[in-house]
Amino acid sequence: MHGDMSDSNAAIDTSTPSIARVYDYLLGGKHYYDVDRVASEAMIDAVPETTLLAAANRSFIRRATRFLVGEARIEQILDVGSGLPSAGNVHEVAQEINPNIRVVYVDKDPIVLANGRALLTANDNTIVIEGDLRDPNAILDHPEVKQLLDFSKPIGVILGGILMHIEDEEDPNAIVTTIRDRIVSGSYIVHSGCANPGEQRAAELNEVFFQFGMGSKCFRPYEEQAAYLDQLEVIEPGLVPANQWRPSYDFPDPTNTAHGMVIGGIGRKP
Repeated sequence: MHGDMSDSNAAIDTSTPSIARVYDYLLGGKHYYDVDRVASEAMIDAVPETTLLAAANRSFIRRATRFLVGEARIEQILDVGSGLPSAGNVHEVAQEINPNIRVVYVDKDPIVLANGRALLTANDNTIVIEGDLRDPNAILDHPEVKQLLDFSKPIGVILGGILMHIEDEEDPNAIVTTIRDRIVSGSYIVHSGCANPGEQRAAELNEVFFQFGMGSKCFRPYEEQAAYLDQLEVIEPGLVPANQWRPSYDFPDPTNTAHGMVIGGIGRKP
């Protein structure tokens, strides 16, 4: 193990890669096991720009958070599949703009839960709960979630790089529909994920994801993902390559064509 987590937690599975830990490795983090490093290096071997894609997704989530809190005046955020804490976390970005914003992080990885709770001990407006997007009602009905968030008021739901790990038979569209139906008018859904813009590199990287047990549909076509924002008012510039969504000065390698392989967008519930 790299980093400061001990191996004492029996719930941690070190025999298969964790999506959260692989993402952390690709972002230059330190909370990963050898199995995660092997999976990550296999991705980088297949597509050297994989680290760029991870950074692009992370940057998009930061910009989306600034939009939600700054422009849309959202005061509460539910971030599902939040991953390991790293620089520029959602609550940090959000609370810079509005110190009173309430943020709930949801993840099923025990290392994410342990790290998140340690990080947030002094933050009354931010919590981490265990949950799985495959059961969205269990997340929305979770007592700690209901205690911190008021679902009678607009909310921002962030689904950053998580729907790509849901299989077709697990019905990602139905998951998003459940969430959309339970949030009030004026709420927002943020989506990002890998996409196949019709190039071989996407297919090769998708195969590596599949080989390491992280999903077989990680690079769904753009059109399939556009359906996640159905019945929502899609915020300009739409569902686009993440580096084209209101780009910021800190964006990594903006002209690299690999950016077509990660897309992001935001929809507002009318």
